[in-house]
Amino acid sequence: MSDCIFCKIVNKEIPAQIIYEDESVLAFNDIQPQAPIHVLVIPKKHISDMASVHGEDFLLITTLFKTMQKIAQEKGIEDEGYRIVNNCRDNGGQTVGHLHFHLIGGREMRWPPG
Repeated sequence: MSDCIFCKIVNKEIPAQIIYEDESVLAFNDIQPQAPIHVLVIPKKHISDMASVHGEDFLLITTLFKTMQKIAQEKGIEDEGYRIVNNCRDNGGQTVGHLHFHLIGGREMRWPPG
């Protein structure tokens, strides 16, 4: 998608503080962090939202979750806990039309989240 900001980050057209990258996943620090650790984890393949995941893309979701687990370990928040958030479409609060997960930690999370 030529107008997708996350695709532009994947293509290195827009800078980001990348903390992890492999052939299918990119993770970078959120520019408006809601906690001491706030990382966005995205597939490099453009998928618009969680409701648009089909077929073999479910294997990619597994890879994204394995990556988030690895990042939580590396960031030292695995033992104390963290939150993984996915907003899907307008009513779910999604503001960027590219599937992404927020890995948030480093402070106590409250419920309900907002």
